[in-house]
Amino acid sequence: MAIRPAEQLIHKAAWLYYAHGLRQDEVASQLNISRASVAMYLRKARETGIVNISTSTQLFTDDVMARKVEDAFELDAVWIAPENAYLADPSTDIAVLAASVFLELVKKGDRIGVAWGRTVYTIADIMSFADLQDVTVVQLCGNLGAPYSYRPDQCTMEIARRLNAKGLNFYAPLVLSTEELAKSLRAEPVIREQLAGIADCDLALYSVGAVDADSHLVKCGALSPAEMEALRSQGAAGVIAGQIIDARGEVLDCSYN
Repeated sequence: MAIRPAEQLIHKAAWLYYAHGLRQDEVASQLNISRASVAMYLRKARETGIVNISTSTQLFTDDVMARKVEDAFELDAVWIAPENAYLADPSTDIAVLAASVFLELVKKGDRIGVAWGRTVYTIADIMSFADLQDVTVVQLCGNLGAPYSYRPDQCTMEIARRLNAKGLNFYAPLVLSTEELAKSLRAEPVIREQLAGIADCDLALYSVGAVDADSHLVKCGALSPAEMEALRSQGAAGVIAGQIIDARGEVLDCSYN
């Protein structure tokens, strides 16, 4: 075997390792040199500028911010979707990240609660198919009469389809005309059983909706713009699964809830 110049070996080792993704022992075997030599050549490639390794400062910035949010709100884990200047709607990147994390969290035998909204449906729509065993997907809140693709029943069944899981819809309205009617409906055996099943969920998928005139609750007719404005004056800060929450994430004490 002809002896190659040392510089050529450095180039070749770096190319095989960084460009082709070979392990150091595979590079050593292909070049007929020792693994120790490969490690030395790779170090020289970095030191002489043959190989330049760069990192995304944005990724580190996002990671630091995620850790700060975890500490501030005492959360187990936070993921921040990196900013993408080429996307007009950042919710797409959020949905892609959420779908990936969600699939990592789901385990065999889990009972999953699913809320509703455009973001939740986008997560369902882009989620990879997975054949999970003994997983049940249940609807977290009542249904809507509005013809939107992101209705609670649609979100629930689409995620169940993606996971090859059992889907359970909640066939009751999200909002009723009187408190008495709501109490009577909750007392019905079928509804009572479904509500009890929601409490047994191992995992919940939901997004936090806005409390402005563009809110899903306004668009679907559950609240009028004036009613939503009044709730904001009472401290409404967001919507989770059809429930109005305050700035601390607590269910707002209001007649709607």
